[in-house]
Amino acid sequence: MIYDTISRLRSAAADAAVQGSVHVQLVRSLSRTTRNGKPYLELTFADASDNMVIKVWDNAPWNAACRALQEGAALAVTAVWQNSPYGMEASDMDFVPLTPEQEEAMLSGGADMAERHKQDWQYILDVVDGMTEPRLSALCRAFVSVHEARFRRAAAARNMHHARRGGLAEHTAGVMRAAMAICGAYPHVNRDLVLAGALFHDCGKMWETGCPESGFGVEYHEMGELMGHISLGIEIVNSLWKTVCTPEQRTAWKSLQPATEQVRLHLLHLIASHHGSLEFGSPVVPKTPEALVLHHADNIDAKMEMFRCAYETSTALTPTIRERKFGLGGNAVMPLAECRGDVV
Repeated sequence: MIYDTISRLRSAAADAAVQGSVHVQLVRSLSRTTRNGKPYLELTFADASDNMVIKVWDNAPWNAACRALQEGAALAVTAVWQNSPYGMEASDMDFVPLTPEQEEAMLSGGADMAERHKQDWQYILDVVDGMTEPRLSALCRAFVSVHEARFRRAAAARNMHHARRGGLAEHTAGVMRAAMAICGAYPHVNRDLVLAGALFHDCGKMWETGCPESGFGVEYHEMGELMGHISLGIEIVNSLWKTVCTPEQRTAWKSLQPATEQVRLHLLHLIASHHGSLEFGSPVVPKTPEALVLHHADNIDAKMEMFRCAYETSTALTPTIRERKFGLGGNAVMPLAECRGDVV
């Protein structure tokens, strides 16, 4: 059996062991040791849909073949797979290099995913084009022009949600959709400010969970480690603000209310407060309606992705209950289906 993505392999192996192959990239190979001093090899495989970490013990017959693999290799990995509470497990592993055609198909993520990413990016551009606040519109247009490539390939996280190449743009589009709906219910909220906050809230992850130009591995950057994505997002906005708020432009905007500096300050507050509380990493809690809307839109989209992953990959405890996924408050219960059938 050939599984076209890691996500489909996880789903197939959720309840019982399956044998088959999947096309992936080896993004990391690390020699590790357990607390008891037992050595093992930790392999991280990824594709456009997901990533998985496989432990290979020193006494496994396939250990030598695993140690010979080079990071960045594009492979067809055949094994007996089982999705356990500790993650994906593999035995009887074998590896075959992908052909150039297979590697290109694997890197593209397939037609369906490429189309979804295209639609998400177009939605982001449409939202930016629809902004009427001149300062925020100029800032957002400058951002998508300057940072498109890096932004579109970054992941939104390493583990929690949208933890894959392109996940940042997926998440940003989802936050924008949720924010748009909430703003529709509360028309007094400054919609353009909320949507600009949605675009910038995680933009620092371009350096915190960025991906290489031709690979799936979520990279580590010293700047991301030392600053974090909230601080980096503030830096990005301030840097871009200087390019769009030229002396000539400031003169043209002088009569606008609220004042240009107030617009910048409120946008920075949205970035700083979007985690919602100090214990979750925000340096300040939401103190405006727009900041509160962004926080909840961000949380809604992240949690919806966690539910989706739980339904697809978590162990089935009953036909309708899936084992808890980290980040959710408890086990995931399958949603109620829509009513169908004729009324008698």
